[in-house]
Order: sequence, then structure tokens, then C-alpha cells
Amino acid sequence: MIQANHVTLRFGKRTLFEDVNIKFTKGNCYGIIGANGAGKSTFLKVLSKELDTSSGEVILSPNERVAVLKQDHYAYDDYSVMDTVLMGNAPLYEVRKEKDELYTHTEFSESDGMRLGELEATFAELGGWEAESDAATLLNNLGIDEAFHYAFMKELAPKLKVKVLLAQALFGNPDILLLDEPTNGLDLAATKWLEDFLINFENCVIVVSHDRYFLNRVCTHIVDLDYKKMKLYVGNYDFWYESSQLALKQAKETNKKKEEKIKELQEFIARFSANASKSKQATSRKKMLEKIELETIEPSSRKYPFIDFKVERPSGKEVLTVEKLSKEVDGRKVLNNVSFQMLKGDKIALVGPDDVAKTTLFKLLVEELSPDSGTITFGTTIQKSYFPQDNSEYFDSDLTLIDWMQKWYNVNDDTILRGFLGRMLFSGDEVFKKVNVLSGGEKARAMLSKCMAASPNFLILDDPTAHLDLESITALNNGLIKYDGNLIFSSHDHQLVQTVANRIIEITEDGIIDRRMSYDDYLETK
Repeated sequence: MIQANHVTLRFGKRTLFEDVNIKFTKGNCYGIIGANGAGKSTFLKVLSKELDTSSGEVILSPNERVAVLKQDHYAYDDYSVMDTVLMGNAPLYEVRKEKDELYTHTEFSESDGMRLGELEATFAELGGWEAESDAATLLNNLGIDEAFHYAFMKELAPKLKVKVLLAQALFGNPDILLLDEPTNGLDLAATKWLEDFLINFENCVIVVSHDRYFLNRVCTHIVDLDYKKMKLYVGNYDFWYESSQLALKQAKETNKKKEEKIKELQEFIARFSANASKSKQATSRKKMLEKIELETIEPSSRKYPFIDFKVERPSGKEVLTVEKLSKEVDGRKVLNNVSFQMLKGDKIALVGPDDVAKTTLFKLLVEELSPDSGTITFGTTIQKSYFPQDNSEYFDSDLTLIDWMQKWYNVNDDTILRGFLGRMLFSGDEVFKKVNVLSGGEKARAMLSKCMAASPNFLILDDPTAHLDLESITALNNGLIKYDGNLIFSSHDHQLVQTVANRIIEITEDGIIDRRMSYDDYLETK
């Protein structure tokens, strides 16, 4: 059990959260949600005691071990993969380290022998003899080949480092598991394994994630961090969303009825208070009016963008034909003889473990790259709009945001430009921000404004949810469901792929697997 008692955290004059009282217990998985910047990741650091509270305290049950998913992918570069995982259980790792150091002594003193006996007993109690086997199992399940298990961390690609650090957090059956965005960088197989692992995990899990499908699968509770307060809901993310929206709707409806009653009473009082024969009734209604209290509707820091992709000119029947397309990147063939035809109304999700292959296909479609062989033919009526995974070159200037929009959408009417930016939560003087200082999330929202302004009949979106918060992901999801143009996209958001795509194309080393079905149905065939 881990508990926050009257916990407040301030940075200077800014309060992230205040007077938080919440208990996290064994056997449950708690998903912490809130707007970007609300303090979700910071709260995990408070629970792990990496950060001190401004007031209040974090209480941990005696002899319980807290494991944290580390975020610094370079911190263990000088250690082997196996040692990095074993460090997840610090008491075991320290015993092992001291034991191994003593065995290097050429001469043993009596005290050395006694100490070794103590260490060997502790090592066995902590499961030391099974430790490397358990660590190897975790690494294998996360898709890290045995050839890497004793390699140095600095020899691994960044995506493998992410998996090793996740294995480190999971190792040794911790009592409290703190996970900040654990699915970032994971492929489909590793994410599925992690979901199953957490569903069957018997201790306490506290997780921050922007993946709605993941939160729905693993969470038994949702902790909503909004306007410096935390509220606990029993159930998964969808239950939280539906119940919170229902409570808000009911409160508004109740207030509406009360406001109508207040108006009716006020009109009666104003009309008859000076009338002697009606004065008693007017007085009675004044008393009734004083007793009516409106429901308190707490404001929310959450803001949902309005994403609506209008199609200015519907496409014809000829949309896209790709024939025998091949492309090498850095000496590796990432697309191998790819052929498919896109029909009007298709919403194709590109899937597969190779993100480079998907991004390469998108760049070929928008002519940022040229194929080594094969052809790409668009219909004559097609009007494309592209959302790249790496958008840095689009913002490499000191233009203001509204001038940047003007560059892409040639209209001399600031009201129209402000309208598109306003939909994506850029209001007031925010439109005069320099685009080269925008955050990752702001750049993603600006790119979506650009795509909406183009009114395309063909959208090409490369992992558009990567830097978005849950509210923006939800808005994008709804916008793409309503979009009646042609769409080809990639995303690591399971729910978005499942609810938007009507066709799945998996890119493999040998070509593609093309199925006209939902994502979940496709996974069943796998």
C-alpha cells in the first residue's frame, strides 16, 4: 500500500496539486489522467520520493519495494543489459555485487567467510539463483533477442533500451510499480504482452499513459488530476469518461431547471410585491427563492479541440495505385515490391513493427522521396494533405503562427485563419507565437490546423497522435471517423486504428499483407 496524505506540491508561485489524499492498494491498477502539464508525471516522482512534497507526506507500507520505469535511456550505457535489469531489484543487485567482489579475493579472512555465508543466505532468500533466468524471460517476452542479453546498453538501439528499462521496472515482483508512459516505443507484440502482464500482476500498479486502449485493458481505477485536485473513480478510462460526462450533463440539466424556476419566482415577486392582496404570496415566493441553490459545476482544465476535416471537392473513383514499389533506406530494403490499389472511401491503417518502412511509404506518396523501382499513381481529382511524423522542418522559421498559417492557406482574412487555429486551442495572442518555439503538442495541433484548412479529399497521417494529449487524441479520433474523404495513416493508438480504419495493410520484409477488415479482426487472424 502507498498513500498520499494531504500532499501539496508547489514550484515557486505555481501549485501543481494541493491537499491530495489518496490510497493505492494491492491488486489494483490505477491510471492517472489529466491535461498536459497538470502534473501526472510529477506526482509519480512524489510517490517514488524522487521529489519532496511542499506539504503532506507519502506513506509506504513497511518492507514494500517500489519500482519505477526510468526515463533516462543513457544512464546505464556502461552496464550490460542483464545487469541493468537486475538493478531493478536493488537489494538483490547489491548483495550479488558484494558477493561477487568477495569471491575475487585471492585470500579469505575469517570475516570474509562469515560475510559470504550471510550474503549467500540473503541471496537465496531474495531469489538470486533464479534472477538471471527471470530477467532473461522478461527480455525475451519484450522482444529482446538473447544475443543482446549480455551486451552493453550503449550497443543497443534506442527502442531496445526502452524495453530493457521496462524489464528493469518489472523485475523481481515489486510491491508498488510506477510506470510513466510504458507503451512509448513498444511494438504491438510487446504492448500486448505488457497488457497481459499487468492484468495478471497481483500487486499495485500506478500508470500514466495517453493510450486509451491500454488504460481500458489494464486499469481497475482512474485518478483524475484536474485543477490541482485528484478524484478517484472505480473502473477503466471509458467508465471514467462516460460517468464524468454524465455527471456534468445532469448537473447542467438540474441547473437549467432551477434557473427557470428562479426566473419564474423573480417575475412573480417583481410583479406582485407591491400588490397588497398578493403580498403574502410574494413573500412566500421570496422564501422559496432563497432556498434554491444551483449545483456547483467545477471548471475543468481539459480543453477538447474541434477537429473536422471538410472535403471541398469529392474524389473520383480513381484514388491511388501503387505498383511494385521498392525502396532502400541506409542500405536496408524497407519496402519490397509493394503493390495495392486504394478505392474511394478507403481508410487504410499501415501497421507493422518497422516504423521506418511506414514513414518511407508516406514520404514516397508525397514525393519527398523517389522510389528505387515501381510507380505511384494518384487520381486526377486527388487533393492531398500530409501530417509527417517529423515536422521539425515545417517550423524552422521565426514566423508567427498566424503568418505560418497564411503561408499554407492563401487567404487574406485573419478571421478565417484564427478560426482554424482557434479550433485547435490557439486563441487570443497565442496566434502571434513564433512557430520555432512551439512545444511538440502545439506543433502537432498546428499541423492539424493546416490539414483542416486544406479541405483535402486525401489525408496522409504519419503517427499523428504521438505528441497529443488524451483530449486532442479523442477529438482527432472523432474527426477521422466523420471524415468522408480517403485516408491512409499509421498510429500506435489502438483505439484510433480500430475505430477509424476499414482496411489494414501490414508492411513486412517480403511485401505487404492487405486485409479489408477492422484492426481487431486483423489481430485475430494473426
